[in-house]
Amino acid sequence: MAHHASSVLEFDRVTKRFGQTVALDDLSMTLQQGEVVGLLGSNGAGKTTALRVLLGLIKPTSGQATVYGYDSWRDPVAVHRRLAYVPSEFNVWPNLTGGQILDLLGAIYGGYDEEIRQHYTERFVFDPNKKGRTYSKGNRQKIALIAALMTRADLLVMDEPTSGLDPILEQEFQSVLREAKARGQTVLLSSHVLSEVETACDRVAILRNGRLVEYGTLKELRHLSARTVEAMYRGTPPVLDQVPGIEDIEIEDGLLRLQVTGSTDLLIKALATSEITSLQVREPTLEELFHSYYGEEPTRDQR
Repeated sequence: MAHHASSVLEFDRVTKRFGQTVALDDLSMTLQQGEVVGLLGSNGAGKTTALRVLLGLIKPTSGQATVYGYDSWRDPVAVHRRLAYVPSEFNVWPNLTGGQILDLLGAIYGGYDEEIRQHYTERFVFDPNKKGRTYSKGNRQKIALIAALMTRADLLVMDEPTSGLDPILEQEFQSVLREAKARGQTVLLSSHVLSEVETACDRVAILRNGRLVEYGTLKELRHLSARTVEAMYRGTPPVLDQVPGIEDIEIEDGLLRLQVTGSTDLLIKALATSEITSLQVREPTLEELFHSYYGEEPTRDQR
């Protein structure tokens, strides 16, 4: 199978079935060096399955996932030498202290720099002296993050990495991602916290029912989605019958509101036939884009 020289991570037509259930359906996507890519999708969309295939934890029914050209299922040792993983639920050893758990995780990875470890421990305001069993979910999450970041792995794979972190540390996590990118690390971040992905990611992949329904930059994805236009006018309202790609038109008392998909050029020309006193065109948020695919609110607990 063709491997792109510069690609760090590649899903090549990966399908995964569990009995009758198709968890992943012909998934193909590539991540290049230094890219931060967000994997979005609601419950059961296949995000965690995709990551587990990538990590070599489950065997794809067909297709393959590769990391730096190594097949995840056939060569997991080579793959894990290049990546660090942050799970969404991190189980700690109850009798070891946070520091001992980090020692152990660092040794499993094959080493790390002590100063870097110290740096992240301070940054995430983590106390390494308590026993594992006493840590809250947020603190367990900090162990997973520090362990992954201190190795400076070429590829960071993260599944809901900020679950349980307080908002200030979520901000900190954003700057950590920017720095990782600046160092040339590659990141695959699975999340349902849309703002997290919107801030950090170069490209976004949207999974639905195991299929990749969209993969592109936010700019490319926005292009698919309607923008909201609000205009104030004096006198007679503009005539918009001939304008393509507009819907949800509301006109009342000098205020016009509508949605437009695609180019706004013809709409602006049509509006110009009236006396327009103000005009606002608003880009959709990722939240709204997500709605256009799912028609549902992503809730906090979706995986």
